[in-house]
Amino acid sequence: MSRTRNILTPGLPPGVYEYDIPERLGGAALLDAVEAYIRRFAILPSPEAYVAVVLWVAHSHMVECFETSPRLLVSSPEPGSGKSRVIELAATVSPRALHAVNVTPSYLFRKVEDENGRPTILFDEIDTVFGPKAKDNEEIRGFLNAGHRRGAKAGRCVTRGKLIETEEIEAYCAVAMAGLGFVPDTILSRSIVIRMRRRAPGETIEPFRMRVHGPAGADLCGQLADWAEAIGEQCGAAFPSMPDGVQDREADVWEPLIAVADTAGGEWPTRARVAAVALVADAKRKPPSLGVRLLADMRKLFGDRDSVATEEVLRELCGMDEAPWADMWGKPLDARKLSRMLGDYDIKSTTVRIGQTTPKGYRRVDLHDAWARYLPSMPEESATCATAATDNGPSTPESVLDDDDWPEDFD
Repeated sequence: MSRTRNILTPGLPPGVYEYDIPERLGGAALLDAVEAYIRRFAILPSPEAYVAVVLWVAHSHMVECFETSPRLLVSSPEPGSGKSRVIELAATVSPRALHAVNVTPSYLFRKVEDENGRPTILFDEIDTVFGPKAKDNEEIRGFLNAGHRRGAKAGRCVTRGKLIETEEIEAYCAVAMAGLGFVPDTILSRSIVIRMRRRAPGETIEPFRMRVHGPAGADLCGQLADWAEAIGEQCGAAFPSMPDGVQDREADVWEPLIAVADTAGGEWPTRARVAAVALVADAKRKPPSLGVRLLADMRKLFGDRDSVATEEVLRELCGMDEAPWADMWGKPLDARKLSRMLGDYDIKSTTVRIGQTTPKGYRRVDLHDAWARYLPSMPEESATCATAATDNGPSTPESVLDDDDWPEDFD
């Protein structure tokens, strides 16, 4: 039977304790205790979000054992949604927590190689680093992108006297971020995303005070460290089965967390897989890129037609309700911008036959491959139809313009 250690809360009458913490927990019970600690002070949008945060915290204690370390991104569209509180709570139970505020890339790289141990880096207000009003921060973006995989290093030239030498600096470490709105897609694809929202009137939590509640977090942090030391190698060597729909980069992101859950046992293996499926699906519901939106709208306007003239494509695109094409960078989408955007997907305009005319336009067969790759929910078209469409006669690709020929306002 486990003993308990009472944490005295300043200001309470003698003999009255705010809570008791078991002195020694392991596995599922320890993760349960971390979840209970977080639930006291923060309301996350779903049960799966609590699972993700708890498992991310546990993985940060054994990050050296894994090949990858997913970024934890806590975001919201409006301030006052509890993002900073989640980061603050994560800091109390994570190893060697480092709050990154107005830091330089050199500082971050050198902290990762700190002789006292690899830190857990916590970025609050990440939107000030990557938002539209932020300055160029490509080195920090590179640090966050590369550092999610073990072995990632940053190359630097160092001057020692008259000698210029090269050195490689470690970048791999656990990173959590919180911010409003924009974060680069390259970071999103390496992240577990928790989309916060403001508390409803009926939702209540306890106020968090570091001087009062910090000792409880430190106690749990110590227990997580002891547990990680005992089972870290086992977790790192595991190849956990991934749930359906979680694959490729998403599997890289979730594998360490599911390995932790499998080792903990209890309900955590099931809860981890449910959380992975739910949060991956939620991440995919974000607005598509402008290019994917164009492909989807092209599929819609084509209907059952085999080819459409460029002039007709532009007219129908600009006439779509709630579509961006009628006001692109201050003017309607034109043929050159359309050609360049579709060219990113290897789609080129060609001479098409529309009745008795042969204008420039686009053919269904040329769009089919991009539709299948980037809009996977589309109904499959028969290979026979696609093959037949390739025999409609010679095509004349539109001339490729030099970069200098594009309007200055085209992005």
